[in-house]
Parts: sequence; structure tokens; C-alpha cells
Amino acid sequence: MPSTHLAHRNWTDQAVRRIEADFNRSADTHLIPIDLPHYPGIELYLKDESSHPTGSLKHRLARSLFLYALCNGWIGPDTPIVEASSGSTAVSEAYFARMLGLRFIAVVPRSTAAEKIAAIEFQGGECHFADDPNEVYREAESLARASRGHYMDQFKYAERATDWRGNNNIAESIFQQLARERHPVPRWIVCGAGTGGTSATLGRFVRYNHFTTEICVSDPEGSVFHRHFADRGVTTVERCESCIEGIGRPRVEPSFIPQVVDRMMAVRDADSIAAARVLSERLGRLCGGSTGTNLWACAQLIAEMVAQGREGSVVSILCDQGERYASTYFNDAWVARKHLDLAPGMRAMREFFAGRGFTSH
Repeated sequence: MPSTHLAHRNWTDQAVRRIEADFNRSADTHLIPIDLPHYPGIELYLKDESSHPTGSLKHRLARSLFLYALCNGWIGPDTPIVEASSGSTAVSEAYFARMLGLRFIAVVPRSTAAEKIAAIEFQGGECHFADDPNEVYREAESLARASRGHYMDQFKYAERATDWRGNNNIAESIFQQLARERHPVPRWIVCGAGTGGTSATLGRFVRYNHFTTEICVSDPEGSVFHRHFADRGVTTVERCESCIEGIGRPRVEPSFIPQVVDRMMAVRDADSIAAARVLSERLGRLCGGSTGTNLWACAQLIAEMVAQGREGSVVSILCDQGERYASTYFNDAWVARKHLDLAPGMRAMREFFAGRGFTSH
């Protein structure tokens, strides 16, 4: 075996060991029950992915993507890592790149929240800004070629890098944590779609394990995913006007598998932010806009369950820390500049928690 090949294998071995050691040091994320005293027989839980070391659901994805690339031989000791991201994946990938001593470049839309940019740079990453969000893919590929690096491409590899049968993926973790609850097999699991990797993992896992749980994907109104779900011939929108970072896309990403999704809901940006604000009040800490998108869909599903006289549990995801959006979703001046009216959505969510039903508009 040539010495250079052996050296590469040895480096890869050590890199995988470092990532596994980091995982071994990390506790699982909490499954938080949300009090619903006015809806007896129904439980709502949020999987708190904000408690990962890099503060979001994307920590799981970044770890899987690095292990996938390492074990495929795509990354070496001098390989720059490039990613197209709306922010959170880049934060998490920067963390793992620094762990391995690799340069990391994030291609992000110029509209990405300043707090996320700061978090990427805090983890040792560099930011390359794209004026057109539709161009992040092309610019990331171009940068990877120019730097002789590896384009991680979360949108292509998310659904295959994660072991959907188990290996402590988010689905396995949810069901293990529900095991002693009154309704251990949830009626619904709700998630958003950015890459589509989370919904693919959840949908495959429940089918593989013969669970009756259905998967609902909550999607920003301006995104293409819910349009594609209704009509497979629709694969792009001219622009995804949504301001909810991390979910919703202008094109159907390769990792989105609509066949394992049971339902989709389109949610207005104003309602997502309103729901995030109301939930933040109830939790005593800030949560992001995509969590609000999820909560809005949960409220709709729970209202339907009540109307049908059904009991059961609904599980969703608290995707990331709301402090990353202090200058946007939780800034009244920013909301006003975006011409978003949060009042109807906040009223609807408060009515829901008060047990007076839920009216989606």
C-alpha cells in the first residue's frame, strides 16, 4: 500500500474517531412536553434540537454528512469544505471542520441573519455571500472547484447520509423518549423541509418499524415543496419569497422524498413568526421561525383531532435557538419593514392555548 494512501487512511481513521468521541460526549436532546390542559387526551411534545453543541437540528445532519464524506474518501487532511446553506447547517459544519483542522467556507444568501453569520465565524468558518439565493448552489460548486475542496451538498446527500433505520437518528430518539408516555406511538410527527432529509428519515423509520404514525411537513407558503407534493410536475418556483430561514426552497431538493410524507401544510411567514413568539413566551426562551411553522401545523392537527374525538400525541421539532433571530423575527422594526402583520396569528395561537379552538386563515 503506497505511503500516501496509508497516511490518508490513518488520517481518516483519526477523523472518524474524533467525531465519534464528540458524539459520545454529547447527551441526547430533550423531548419537551407542552402543557395543553384544555385538550385532555392529547399530548404535544417538542424535540429540542437547539440543545446540540451548535444550537440546532442541523448538528445531526452535519455530523452525518462529515462521516459520509470521510468514509467515501472525499475528504483528506488538506481538503477545504464548502457548503451552500441558509445558516444553521453552516454553523454545524464549521464546528466539525474546525474539529478536523479543515478550512470551511459557507455560501449563504446575503439576507441571512447577522447572528447566524457571527455563529459561523465563531466556529472558524468563512462566509461567501450570494445576492441571489437561487445561486448558492452554483457558487458553492464553483468555490469548491477553485479551492480544490469538497462541496458537502447537504441538499443532495441529506437523505442518504443519515441512517434512517436507527443509529440514534432523530426518529429513533423520539420513539425511545416516548416509550413511557401515555401515547408512545404518536398520531403525527411534524417537521419542516429544507433539504428534505428530516422528513425522509422520519417517514422511512415509521414504515420500517410498522408504526401507524403519519408525517406532516409544514412548509412556508412561498416554498416549492408543498406545491410539488400536490403536483409532482411542479419542481421549481421563480423565487421562494419566504423569510423563514432553514426551511422552504425555490427548487425541489434531491433529498426530499414526497412518497414518505403523508400530508403537507403551507404556512404564512407572519403566522410562523407569530407562533414562534407565542411559544417563546410560554417557554421563557426564544425559539426560531421554523419552530413556529411547525407549531402552527401542530395546532391545526390538534384542532382536527379534537373535532374528530380522537386522542393521541403530536410531536414536532424545536429547531434552533431564537437568539439567532433577535435582529429579525423578534425585532418589531424588521417585521414592519417586511410588512408582516403578526396580530392575527398571535391571536389564533393564544386562542388555541386557551382552549378556544384554532382558526387557521
